Formats: sequence, structure tokens, C-alpha cells
Amino acid sequence: MSSEIPSSDQSGGLAGASGPAEAAAERVGYVHLRVHSALSLLEGALPIKKLLDLAKSDDQPALAITDTGNLFGAQEFSAKAWGAGIQPIIGCQLSVAFGGTSGGVDLQGDLNLSDIVVLACSEEGYENLMELSSRAFLDTDTGLKPHVTSDYLAEKSGGLILLTGGVHGPVGQALLAGRKDDARTRLTWLSDQFPGRCYVEIQRHGMEPERRTESDFLELAYDLGLPLVATNEAFFPAREDYEAHDALICISEGRVIIEDDRRRLTPEHYFKSRAEMQELFSDLPEAVASTVEIAQRCHYRPLRRDPILPRFAGADADPEEAVRVEAEELKRQAREGLQARLDAHGLAPGLEEKDYWERLDYELGIIERMKFPGYFLIVADFIKWGKAQDIPVGPGRGSGAGSLVAWSLTITDLDPMRFSLLFERFLNPERVSMPDFDIDFCQSRREEVIRYVQEKYGRQQVAQIITFGSLQARAVLRDVGRVLQMPYGQVDRLCKLVPANPANPVTLAQAIEDEPRLREAAREEEIVDKLLTMAQKLEGLYRHASTHAAGVVIGDRPLEKLVPLYRDPRSDMPVAQFNMKMVEDAGLVKFDFLGLKTLTVIDTAVKLIERRGIKVDVAALPIDDAPSYEMLTRGETFGVFQLESQGMRRAVSGMKPDRFEDIIALVALYRPGPMENIPVYNAVKHGEQEPDCLHPLLEPILMETNGIIVYQEQVMQIAQVLSGYSLGEADLLRRAMGKKIAAEMEVQRARFV
Repeated sequence: MSSEIPSSDQSGGLAGASGPAEAAAERVGYVHLRVHSALSLLEGALPIKKLLDLAKSDDQPALAITDTGNLFGAQEFSAKAWGAGIQPIIGCQLSVAFGGTSGGVDLQGDLNLSDIVVLACSEEGYENLMELSSRAFLDTDTGLKPHVTSDYLAEKSGGLILLTGGVHGPVGQALLAGRKDDARTRLTWLSDQFPGRCYVEIQRHGMEPERRTESDFLELAYDLGLPLVATNEAFFPAREDYEAHDALICISEGRVIIEDDRRRLTPEHYFKSRAEMQELFSDLPEAVASTVEIAQRCHYRPLRRDPILPRFAGADADPEEAVRVEAEELKRQAREGLQARLDAHGLAPGLEEKDYWERLDYELGIIERMKFPGYFLIVADFIKWGKAQDIPVGPGRGSGAGSLVAWSLTITDLDPMRFSLLFERFLNPERVSMPDFDIDFCQSRREEVIRYVQEKYGRQQVAQIITFGSLQARAVLRDVGRVLQMPYGQVDRLCKLVPANPANPVTLAQAIEDEPRLREAAREEEIVDKLLTMAQKLEGLYRHASTHAAGVVIGDRPLEKLVPLYRDPRSDMPVAQFNMKMVEDAGLVKFDFLGLKTLTVIDTAVKLIERRGIKVDVAALPIDDAPSYEMLTRGETFGVFQLESQGMRRAVSGMKPDRFEDIIALVALYRPGPMENIPVYNAVKHGEQEPDCLHPLLEPILMETNGIIVYQEQVMQIAQVLSGYSLGEADLLRRAMGKKIAAEMEVQRARFV
């Protein structure tokens, strides 16, 4: 990069200058240290990809994100910025309560909460930053703005660089209130807590409070011998995006554009270029140079971690000894469990007992080699606990049903050998990724299992996972229409011209291109044109944070030492601030606790029947019951999981299933694309046409599905039989097909042919 300041090592920092600091500062010019990404919810309008594109187009070698109160984007920004050749600096805009006496200094707490910015310059700093952000959410009473106390800020100041927050900071608020002595007291206290790491922040967004206080800031900094830093708080990409962003602020606060007594930013709160910032602060070159100096001091970024699991052998166990103990315990439980399963259920047709034991040893070998015995033991433990409490647990679905070890441990209740399910689809030794069991619990008692896990591993070590809702096409039209005070009926009519397809959402741009009435309305009325223009700029931005329906993470230590935590007002359980993918990148393992209404319904039905003196053991019900198949053929499937929709009832009646394999095939085929094969499957089943297995070698694989490729396991077996793939390699092909990864498909095409 032509303007690059000295390159960093993989820890993520621009560790040292290869020449005088002044020369480096002159080459680089300016580094942004106050950017609100789209993860400053309903406030920032800079998605991480857009932000990095802007930085790259300006040849910026380093960049900080400082989202409001949270670190939602820290892990993602770290990885993507590094991949784009930009040094990521992780920071946060924190609210601080300067109440009472901190460090023996009266901080005049009646000036309410104020904002400061902290940037992580080392691993210690990042850990402190996570704890500060976590405590702000977890320790603040519901209804109040998340914040930390000044005492806690002082306690966690190590490894952090502090920016004083401009006019919204503790010093700026005191100056605006005409209390210069308090401002000096606060600034002195901050510089004492962050020795050599406290920068007096100067901002020029064209706001009157900034102009009024700038000379006081400069005077205080020079008197106390503190460095200045020039920042520009960036919320949106370009000056012309100001109006749309102003609408976003109105959406956030429930206000309308025309109101005067509301929060307003200025058109200058955009992501300026380095040249623009140098020009803006040409009279304070040392404040511009400080941005480069700070970037050079920040030499840490969060990296991707290997999976971290709580030790099933106990927290105090030696790590190597724990791995050995867990592997031995898994073998013992799996072997005892398999014997119990075989005694109870017998062998699958065409198989011998040695086939089961060979498969078990093969799976155990891979699980041990990939260091996942603890994962299997943890899952088996909470499932066994749930069953012991008579909490209904699903029989298992997804790729986990392909594991014989899982069946032996009673994680699943499906013999994978009987249904030709492949272990490699679940755990592939040629592609290291975490195993992931989809576990269904009775919806009304799922919480009991999660509470058990919390008690077993410690409440500080268990959390849910955050998700983010975004502004979709229709919703953003309604929101922007409201803040523009357009008539509800008019906005509603426009919204109905945008197709609603949750499975494949249509963007506003696509809707406008495809719907002439939208274009005509924009031509005829200026307000409609304004609505569509603004809404397109805001579409896709994050609207709110909520909790993942099923995902729970369990750590081997208090979680805020691994990820920052958030509190969902609707739950007393902490929530990891990173989404599902990023929480795994941070080293935490996701466990799915899915709540399934069908299990609750079945459990209720069993209890009602029991009142009549009839005891039903659901697990022991036969799957070859002829009257049940006759009922299905009549389309009597209301309340039957995955078979109750109107279209599915027609499909079941047409198929006339008489074996469990027919139902499995129908559920797999009943989706866009594969549905076209249902008539062919039925015609072969009913003897109306011969099966076409494409090649004689494929007959053993495809005859069970009437010559049609239905399952991902069949794709893997075909690659193995026709092209000599190992099942591990075949899983890579399956994954590329399933995720429609074009580049990988081309590689696999060459390999397959």
C-alpha cells in the first residue's frame, strides 16, 4: 500500500516505525479513530464491508471502529480488515458515570453520564475492553443507558488508550456547563488513570458547542502537558447521505424529521478522506500526527482461536491428562451404550455385529484425533439428564444422526447403520470444523436443561448468542414514510408493490426495477422519490439485537474473558456480543437447544391418554404400523411434524407411503427444485415406470430412492464409487454443492471427472 505505515506482525499492530515518528505521520497523514459501523444499531450507517471499501479507496493503512457501547463487530472487523490489508484497531465509545469520589477526586457526578473512547493497544487492553463493555450491559439496571462507573474504568484502564470524548465527554460536558475547574479536575484524573495514554480529543463537525469549547480544550491540554488528537466521528459514507442518516436517527428515537428539539448530527459526520482531515486540522498538525502515533501504539487484534471446551474431567485437571481421561471415558460410555442398543434393538438387516464394533472404533478414533471427546460427553450428559427428568428429547436430526457414537450415547435415537447414514457428513477428518448436534427439547421445558448446564459449568461460563435484525425492504419503507410524515395509506400501498418473500427477500432496487408503478409514483411525487431514495440507503442496516433461538455457548472460564457479553432485557442469561459465526471464531463452541412444539404436543397427548389407563411408550412404537400408513395416505396429517401443510398433505396422498423410508424421502424432496422428482418417485414406487439409476455402479445407492438422488449421503457415496473419493473428500464436494460455492465446484468438477 503506497501510504503504508510500518507493517505489523500477525498480532495485528503497526508495531514500530522504521524511521522518525514524524516522517511516518507525514507519509500516512491521518488515521480514523472514531468510526461508528452499522453495529452501532440504528445510529451507524457504515456496514463493515462498505467501511473497508471506503478505507481501501483512500489507501488508509489503519482504521478503528468505536461503536456505541458495544463490541458487536470487533471479531468480524478484525478478520476482514486484516484480510483487506488494513490494520484493525478495536475500540468502543463507553458511557461513564462520574459519580461520587473516584481516586480521591470529586468528579461532580451531577453532570450525568458522559462518553469517552477507549482503544485496545495490547492483549491486556482488549481483555479489559471486553470486561468494560460486558459490565456496562450486565450491571446497568433495565431501562437505563448501559454504562460503567468511573471507579471501574480506572480499575480496567491497563492496555487502553483513552480519548476524552469531545464535547460529549466528561471534560466537554463540564466546559459546556461553564465549570472549567471541574473540567480540569476530570481531565487530571483521567490522565492519572491512563498515564501516557490519555489524548485530548478535538472535533470539528461544524457544531456550535465544539466551536465554543475548542480554545478551552487546547488551553487545558497545553497546561497539563497532554497530547491532542483530531477525530471525526463518522456515521455515514458521504456528505450526500446525511438526510438518510438523519431519518435513521429519527427511526431510532421515534421522532419525525420536522421536529427541532431532537438529536441532530451534521453533514460533516461522514467518513472523510485523509486529505480532508489534514486540511480540516491544518492549524493543529500535532493533533493529526497523534492519530498515526496511536495507530502505531495499538499492536493487538483479536485472532481466530481453536475451539475451547469446558473440561468434562473437571476444571482443575491438567489439560493433557484431561484429554486422555475424556477419551477413555468416551470409549467406556460408547462401548457400554452400543452393547445396550444392540441388546434392545438387534442388528440392521444385512449387517453383522462386527460391522457395528468396527464402525464404533473408527468413529472413536476420529473423535479422539480431532480432540472432541469432551464435546460428545457434554452433549450426552445434558441429554441424559433431560431424559432422566422426563423432559421429551427429539430422536435426533441433521448430520449428527450419522454418528454411531451418538446413538450409543443416547444423543440420538436412530441407528445410522440401518439407514445408511455417514459419519463423515457430521465430522470430517479432512475438514476441521466443530461437530454440531441439532437437539430438540420439549418447548415448555427446554429452559430446565439450559439451567442444568448453567449450574453444572457455572453461570459465568454459559451464555446465549446474539443475532441482529435488519431493515428489510417493506419495513424500511414504512419507517422512513413515518418519519417523513407521509399518509399511512399511501405508504401502505407502496409497500404492497414490493414482493414479500421471506425465503428470498427482494431488495428495494429490484422491486423498483421490476415494478413500473413504483417508478411512476416516484416520477409523479417528489416525496415518493425522496422516500425511495432514502429507504434504499438505509435498507439492510441493522435494526435491533436479539437472542439466537437455540444457540448456547459454554466456556472453560468466565466468558467475558473470551468474548464481550450483552444482556437481552427479556432474559436473565448473558448473551455473547458476537453472532453465531464470530462467536465460534472467538473459540467458543455452540450447542443447540432447540424448542420443538411437536414434542410438547406428543408429551401432552401421552399424558392425556394415560388418564384413561392406557400407557404409551413413544420410543417403543413400531415404524411399520400399517393402519398409520393408511391414515397418512388419506392425508390425515394435521399436527404431524413436517407433514401438515396443505401441499404436503396432497404429496403424501399421492405417494401412498407404506414404509418409513418413503416418508424420509418425501420430506427431503419437498422443497423447490427437488419437488419435480416426486412424481417420478411415485411412478416408480407404484410400478408405472422403471427406475433410472444413471449407471450400473449406482444401483445399490439409488434403488432405495427409486433411482433418484435424494440425500446428501448419496452424493458422497456416488463420488466415492464413481471417482474414488474418500468419504472425507466427498464431504467437501457435498458441502460445495450445498452452499453453491462456484469456485470450489469447478475444482471438484476437475477432480470428479
